[in-house]
Amino acid sequence: MRAPIAGSAAERGGGPRVVALGGGHGLAASLTALRRVTDRITAVVGVADDGGSSGRLRGEFGILPPGDLRMALAALCGDDTWGRTWARVIQHRFGSGGELSGHSLGNLLITALWEETGDPVTGLDWVGALLEAHGRVLPCSTVPLEIVAEVQGADPVRPDALTVVRGQVAVATTGGRVSTIALDPIDPPACPPAIEAIDTADAIVLGPGSWYTSVLPHLLIPEQAAAITSSRARRIVVLNLDPRKDPEMSGAAIGTHLEVMQRIAPDLRIDAVIADPGHIADDATLARRCADLGATLELAPLAYAGGTRPGAHDPSRLAVAFGSLFAAWQDGVSWR
Repeated sequence: MRAPIAGSAAERGGGPRVVALGGGHGLAASLTALRRVTDRITAVVGVADDGGSSGRLRGEFGILPPGDLRMALAALCGDDTWGRTWARVIQHRFGSGGELSGHSLGNLLITALWEETGDPVTGLDWVGALLEAHGRVLPCSTVPLEIVAEVQGADPVRPDALTVVRGQVAVATTGGRVSTIALDPIDPPACPPAIEAIDTADAIVLGPGSWYTSVLPHLLIPEQAAAITSSRARRIVVLNLDPRKDPEMSGAAIGTHLEVMQRIAPDLRIDAVIADPGHIADDATLARRCADLGATLELAPLAYAGGTRPGAHDPSRLAVAFGSLFAAWQDGVSWR
């Protein structure tokens, strides 16, 4: 089977080379925004999902969980009829009540192409070519990952005790406060094309998304974390609209998210932190936390107008925030 030209859709135009890391709806929002300001995008997606259709396919075939990869591909579909149609098709979820119930067509398509090609990257490139995706989607690791957390208060009988919680779904829904996270395997192999994209990027974006299960795991893959830390790219963190509502953080203040990131990756320097001012009680304190990471705080309205989708970033507004940063950093010099 002859593979499509890797990244060909991403090279149609100009703009900075951007690598966006994360998973789920948060990464999808970033990708939808980024494709409006650049044509050179690589999504590096988490592979720890163990729930729903992804968990079933992961367990049955021993493959990477395809769900977050599918969502990233859908987000990179164009706004023309072809793109909008295929985005809906791959997101279509069967509800028959039979064996296919709960599976999305995109997950099945990705699984089929992985079986046909024998390679996760080649299979994803084929799906991207079919969708005419405005970028490339890659897994963060070549093996499925499991998130392992120490959680305080998970056992109501022993509220001060630490309990080990395993699996993305279990960690994301734990009733306690996550104290530490790790990956199993502890030193997973990174995806070589993802490392190459990070090494040659102009900008790297982390967040938004569930902090412990979508964002921070990218900094627990040693080779990938080292590439992010040493890259010449500008590094951007996009905070959740209201981080206090992130159940994984147990209502922690917005600056705590940055403290946890710094604890996991103490050598990581950030250039900019994008946040919505609507949920920041003390922007001066947050600005100081950003400065500890070497970053400036960029405040911009990011929520949907009128609160039509509470907690979700408006890709149009997020695109404006990204575009303003890129324009300021470019300073009249073409992106390399």
